[in-house]
Amino acid sequence: QVQLVESGGGLVQAGGSLRLSCTASGRTSTTYAMGWFRQAPGKEREFVAVVTWSSVYIYYDHSVKGRFTISRDNAKNTVYLQMNSLKPEDTAVYYCAAGNWYYSGSYQYTNQYDYWGQGTQVSVSS
Repeated sequence: QVQLVESGGGLVQAGGSLRLSCTASGRTSTTYAMGWFRQAPGKEREFVAVVTWSSVYIYYDHSVKGRFTISRDNAKNTVYLQMNSLKPEDTAVYYCAAGNWYYSGSYQYTNQYDYWGQGTQVSVSS
């Protein structure tokens, strides 16, 4: 089993920045892909970004590309999401996810991920 714990959420004004962190514990040898999803009230959980084990593959949703940066530190079993130029529409609960794969053409789907964190709230005021 793998446990994922997110941190770094909060309230920020539009145009501001936040950095989310997610640390994995347990069988971290299976967390080849680590990513972020988000879920706004009344909406489905949606893909934000993912990075594979050696950072060979990095993907972003078009809505965050150029504003968000995902990175990972394998020595610390931690993945980060640097969020800049935040907009009110970025408001959501952000979830960390881990998948046991090196590459997936379906990385944007929640069923590709085996483990999930509890979520951290990000609120952006206008």
